[in-house]
Amino acid sequence: MATPHGTAALALAAVLCLLPALASAQLKVGFYQKTCPNAETLVRQAVSAAFAKNAGIAAGLIRLHFHDCFVRGCDASVLLTVNPGGGRTERDAPPNNPSLRGFEVIDAAKAAVEQSCPSTVSCADILAFAARDSVTLTGNVFYPVPAGRRDGSVSKELDANANLPPPTFTAQQLIDRFKNKSLNAEEMVLLSGAHTVGRSFCASFVDRVWKNGTNTPIVDAGLSPSYAALLRALCPFNTTQTTPITTAMDPGTLNVLDNNYYKLLPRGMGLFFSDNQLRVDANLNAMVNRFAANETLWKERFAAAMVKMGRIQVQTGRCGQVRLNCSVVNPSSSSSIELPSLSLADEEQEGVVATS
Repeated sequence: MATPHGTAALALAAVLCLLPALASAQLKVGFYQKTCPNAETLVRQAVSAAFAKNAGIAAGLIRLHFHDCFVRGCDASVLLTVNPGGGRTERDAPPNNPSLRGFEVIDAAKAAVEQSCPSTVSCADILAFAARDSVTLTGNVFYPVPAGRRDGSVSKELDANANLPPPTFTAQQLIDRFKNKSLNAEEMVLLSGAHTVGRSFCASFVDRVWKNGTNTPIVDAGLSPSYAALLRALCPFNTTQTTPITTAMDPGTLNVLDNNYYKLLPRGMGLFFSDNQLRVDANLNAMVNRFAANETLWKERFAAAMVKMGRIQVQTGRCGQVRLNCSVVNPSSSSSIELPSLSLADEEQEGVVATS
């Protein structure tokens, strides 16, 4: 049981974590230049090795970073298999299980980094580096990643359910969910373009082709009839969350990060209901057309949006920890402080967000 003095100390620490970050603790490019100069190289090697065996792993790592940042911020909470406070973790949540992947790549990168620079590089930074390297491998795009994140000690299934945007969202719901993370409508459209790589389980779109789990076809105006027929042939009407059938989100260029996603939308080939919403909304559709016409522009802005997403509710300095094992918190963290789940806008107002 915590003593009054211990409780006060924890409360003070929580307050300090909400104060402006000191310059030395801010996110910055080259954060490990002195303490672990080969950190990014080791992560890149781990990602490249995995990519050589399975090119689809890149899409998984990009998605892993997104699903981490949108829940409690970019603190590697999505990697935890055990929550010290008890209960199911983010990894157990329906938006993540069984579809989320790439954990073994992060573990391999972490092992290599720990061997070279023990207790130095956070799992949250490794995840951000791995996502960037995945973008480079699939899209030939490189962008500097500001680092200095610390790892969190809390991971709750309910947080994932409440924060991750589902594939059933309308345009306004998407805009609102991203706005809550201080990402604007254009950044939402930009990041949605990541659907140009990777695969999806049938459960994420089956309700667009079958009616309420019955053997009755649906005519979805957002899907071309031929594409709907293909999806219907692929996915049984009684599909469940664990039905192990997947399809490419971008049938044309599965493992290439390009602007083909935006070209498919006006053809009625946006796989998710939420994808088609970018076409239904006039303002969003104008952005879709702009990115469909200019791949270079999309890639430049996509990279910038990834960097901004990587700043969501980061912990820096003395807040958080550097996990020795990305799947579990360090033993001394059993009484770690649980920070409030703020949006990026809240953090900027409090001065929490570290900048380069």
